[in-house]
Amino acid sequence: MRAIIFDFNGVIADDETPHLHCFQQALAEAGLRLSKEEYYGTYLGMDERTCTAALLTTRDGNCDPAIQAGIIERKAGLFREHTALHKPALFPWITGFVQRALGAYRLAVASGGRREQILAALSGSTIEQAFELIVSADDCALGKPDPAIYTSTLKRLNAHIPRPPLLKPSECLVIEDSRAGVLAGLKAGMRVLAIETTYPASQLVEAHLVLPTLDGVEPADLARRMFEPRDEREGIH
Repeated sequence: MRAIIFDFNGVIADDETPHLHCFQQALAEAGLRLSKEEYYGTYLGMDERTCTAALLTTRDGNCDPAIQAGIIERKAGLFREHTALHKPALFPWITGFVQRALGAYRLAVASGGRREQILAALSGSTIEQAFELIVSADDCALGKPDPAIYTSTLKRLNAHIPRPPLLKPSECLVIEDSRAGVLAGLKAGMRVLAIETTYPASQLVEAHLVLPTLDGVEPADLARRMFEPRDEREGIH
């Protein structure tokens, strides 16, 4: 394991609920309905663009780019208003995990959220400068479960600070909280750790490993557990 790529909402920031509420309001204003059960079930926790496209296609037979963009912009405005009064909280255990990983592994964020939202949530935190690279929805046209954001993040890491040998997908650990994210990481050829902040373990079975949280988890232990061959982990030579 040489790199850890974090999803943001639901992994670093504890803000999935306000994101969904703002998204639901923006959709409702456009005449679309999305229940919590549908978002986390039918749509697998897809990012907003992908989910909006699916809803519009179901209703209209196609996805009008102008309508889609209007919904996404409205949602961003609603979330901006919300965070002006309620700064998104980071999970209490994320700071310790990131600090333990810092220096030993290359750290990046790959999120279907907007860059402005990610930067605002990290602002003033002790891990604000911990990530070598942040790739957001502003940088990648395709949302999860498409693997594009993870393949793009790997490409950018290799271009950002080339450190021979170049990173391979198989050397990257993705940390996700949604089925869509897990599927994206797997399709990118990366190892995937899922945490149960959004879905129960029963809904994350595609991941290589599922944990309740990252509380007390040592990055080096994950590296041994998820990347070393079984005979090496067991001390068999």
